[in-house]
Amino acid sequence: MDLLILLFFALLLFGALMIPWFEGLLKRSSYLIIAILAIGLAFVLRSIFLNYQSGDFNTFLARWIEHFRTSGGFSGLAENVGNYNVPYLYFLALFSYLPLNDLYLIKVLSIFFDIVLAFGMMKLAGVFTSSVPKRLSAYLITLLLPTVILNGSMWGQCDSIYTAFAVLALWLVLSDRPKLSMVCMALSFGFKLQAIFILPIFLVLLFAKRIKFWHFFIFPFTYLIEILPAVICGKPFMETLTLYFNQADSVGSNLNYNSPSLFAIINTKTDIATFSAIGITTALIFVLAILAWAWFSRDRLGNDALLGIVVLFVVGIPFLLPHMHDRYFFMADVLTLLPAILYVSYIPAAVFTSFASFLCYYLYLKGKLILPLRYGSFAIIAVLLLYFTFTADKLNSRRTKIN
Repeated sequence: MDLLILLFFALLLFGALMIPWFEGLLKRSSYLIIAILAIGLAFVLRSIFLNYQSGDFNTFLARWIEHFRTSGGFSGLAENVGNYNVPYLYFLALFSYLPLNDLYLIKVLSIFFDIVLAFGMMKLAGVFTSSVPKRLSAYLITLLLPTVILNGSMWGQCDSIYTAFAVLALWLVLSDRPKLSMVCMALSFGFKLQAIFILPIFLVLLFAKRIKFWHFFIFPFTYLIEILPAVICGKPFMETLTLYFNQADSVGSNLNYNSPSLFAIINTKTDIATFSAIGITTALIFVLAILAWAWFSRDRLGNDALLGIVVLFVVGIPFLLPHMHDRYFFMADVLTLLPAILYVSYIPAAVFTSFASFLCYYLYLKGKLILPLRYGSFAIIAVLLLYFTFTADKLNSRRTKIN
């Protein structure tokens, strides 16, 4: 491993330990020992996978960095490269200037945002509980979630980035800082379109009077600032602004791409267009139904109920939509963890979600199935049923803080 990368890795390890320390969560020696062991394990596991080169790295990410290297770094943003939005490409352009291993740079970036994600989960947990063990658990278990470890350190993907900003947005809005929340949500959307899975919660927050209508204008303003550097470097403005719309026809024609969605159960290759339309319509009805439920329950939308609705969105939308990929349940993996920490009876839901995603990760990374993907889909159905019950229960109780 490059010496500088090793130094960065060590700094990340140190920083990961300092975060709960400065949050005052390690005052007891037992908590300090647990944190050292858990964070040490999290980084040992990540170090094991650092040399692994996934197909996505070899086929896409490595070539994109090479494009920037041969095109003058940030000047290469003027050209069409890759199918990621420009905020992530800024990092790749920056990496092209560094005389370091591209594989390690990409993975260290993702690991850094694993820590940001864990920080966000710890702060979000603090909205619901003052319990030090629960807040510390939210931080440590996030770092140890199998799909969080595999996504960045093995696969070399960046789903922790958009999810970290989404979790921070949720924490900020529930902490009565809606303007900063909108900034973080726009940053999340700027990195990955999959941020749309959580976006409907902001309409629910409007119903609950946790945000004001004018706060929504912060979102496009922030997004414009995100894409501005690429425009300055020569990329056409409208092409940059409408990148996600232009990619709508490039998601692929298969109903399912190795994900635990509904279409892992409905395994048909006939009349794909019809089944795709049915999936999109069903997902839209699902969202509208939850929004209607939230509207008629708007006087009872406490933090617990809002959390349940968030989970329904991030689990249910990718479950019902066609053309979903293996990593699209990453946000669900993370956010189903929080209720499991707050309420012991919801641990199975977190396990089911991680199990469903892990089946898909294993198939991609190892090229073989542990179990048929439909088992993951059945697990997701169980999670949805559990969270409909959770949300209904919390709508009958406005508790916002637990021990």
